[in-house]
Amino acid sequence: MTGFHKILANSLIAGITNATVWFAVTFWTFLETRSVFATGMIAGSHLVLTAMSGMWFGSLVDHHPKKYVMLGSSLASFLLYLVALAVHLSVPERAFTDVGSVPLWLFILPAMLGVIAGNVRAIALPTLVTAMIPADRRDKANGLVGMVGGVGFLVTSAMSGYLVAKTGMTGTMGFALVLTFVAFVHLLFVRFDMLPEAAAAKDGAAETRDGAQDYAAAEAAPAAPKVPKRVDIRGTILVIGAVPGLFALIFFACFNNMLGGVFMALMDAYGLSLMKVEQWGLLWAFLSCAFILSGMVIAKIGLGPKPLRTLLLVNLISWAAAALFTVQSSILLLTAGCFIFLFFGPFAEAAEHTTLQKVVPYERQGRVFGFAQSVELAASPLTAFLIGPLTQFLFIPFMTDGAGADAIGDWYGRGPERGIALVFTVAGLFGVALTLFAFGSKYYRQLSAAAGTDKADGAAPAANLG
Repeated sequence: MTGFHKILANSLIAGITNATVWFAVTFWTFLETRSVFATGMIAGSHLVLTAMSGMWFGSLVDHHPKKYVMLGSSLASFLLYLVALAVHLSVPERAFTDVGSVPLWLFILPAMLGVIAGNVRAIALPTLVTAMIPADRRDKANGLVGMVGGVGFLVTSAMSGYLVAKTGMTGTMGFALVLTFVAFVHLLFVRFDMLPEAAAAKDGAAETRDGAQDYAAAEAAPAAPKVPKRVDIRGTILVIGAVPGLFALIFFACFNNMLGGVFMALMDAYGLSLMKVEQWGLLWAFLSCAFILSGMVIAKIGLGPKPLRTLLLVNLISWAAAALFTVQSSILLLTAGCFIFLFFGPFAEAAEHTTLQKVVPYERQGRVFGFAQSVELAASPLTAFLIGPLTQFLFIPFMTDGAGADAIGDWYGRGPERGIALVFTVAGLFGVALTLFAFGSKYYRQLSAAAGTDKADGAAPAANLG
């Protein structure tokens, strides 16, 4: 097993842990409060914190050894989960049933911050693909990253529902603490085997084969432009702006994620309206096989000669499925729609990562990936924060005894669950329209040309940083 595969295995452990906490907190909060508003607030808070931390996390990845950054991520998650468990154990269970309860949110906040701390790995992993994998195999390596995420999702989905049902949040947080500790100890013994060109990058964060920092080697290496050890938003924007169409790709993903905020805010509420929490968790365990299958396909055949075209095609299919899977109250339709949506998601992510790895200088990839994460998620919190109240106070009444129930209720259905379903249908139609617009834009053609003309190793020339 190579160093890269060991890093993937370690990230699998950490990913299972953090995703279990995320799913479990959302499940548990809805079951305790029965409030779509509460799950919307949780999703929105998660996205706000992710967007706010992305650029800072990216600077940490660029300026420090990747191994130390990932170890710090596990340590931060461990301490925050410990705080959340302490809050949960110190407050009576009945205090968590009111959505306005202070103890409820005092528990949710450190738990979510622990999950957010794990996002450093999401930024570090694609830069490690650049540093450890030759350019002609990076799309397949990105597929492996997606497959590992799918395996984690499969385990998490079944496990989180079971843990909530059988042990509540006490058992869930105890489980998270144990696995976070395991991930930390395992990573201590993993070697980071860098490609020569990545090891020679003089960015103040050169890494030797054991993952430690070696300043002397960095100073002796062929000189690349020295970058300041700070977030450096201006320099990052200059690098992105130097590649025609790259900003457009990031903003397309931003609007795409804005619609994705609907799913984060409402999917659990919709699924739990149709089945028990254990069944919902097991269904997501099955659905996560779509991630695994998708990653296997990408790892085997890659993304094709035009990854950007692949990105838009899979988005078109995904949003069409999203517009249709809730047209009736059917677990079968829900399963099929979610499977399609999840299967094509890794294709889109791998295509974006492969493009960025190709056109962005390695020594700035952490900040560019962090910037992209921040910008792409910037609109999602607005959606998540708005969609919970809008669904609770507008769409649900609209489809229960309002004009919507009168107009389409005979075939679409009536009731609270149908109000949630209508939001998914509208979001899917918006996603289809957005993707068709992107297909016809000049920015798509510009970025395709920029990525297609660089056949060498992995980065367009760096912009003049001034």
